[in-house]
Amino acid sequence: MNQYETVFILTPVLSEDQMKEAVEKFKGTLTAAGADVFSEENWGLRKLAYPIQKKTTGFYVMLEYKAAPEVIKNFELQLRRDERVIRFLTVKNEKYAAQYAEKRRNKFAKKEEA
Repeated sequence: MNQYETVFILTPVLSEDQMKEAVEKFKGTLTAAGADVFSEENWGLRKLAYPIQKKTTGFYVMLEYKAAPEVIKNFELQLRRDERVIRFLTVKNEKYAAQYAEKRRNKFAKKEEA
């Protein structure tokens, strides 16, 4: 199993509950396929660098997970089919990227505790 990061942008017309429900749906898709989702970061509503589908803002969400390579194809298909998703990007973390991501997560967790 490889470690992956997926960042996706949800349309800004969603309510907070609808946005959380969409994220839970995608996490459920991954776990049902045998992936281990170990980190979810909600970056909130942010301004886009350029308009996409006449929208200038979007909800950014990042998921980190371990999965078999076959799982990614199905997961990305689900993201493409969902009309709430404006854009997405999946990246496979190599050894050093995975170490950096873990350090970043630990640093972020310490900030939340304080």
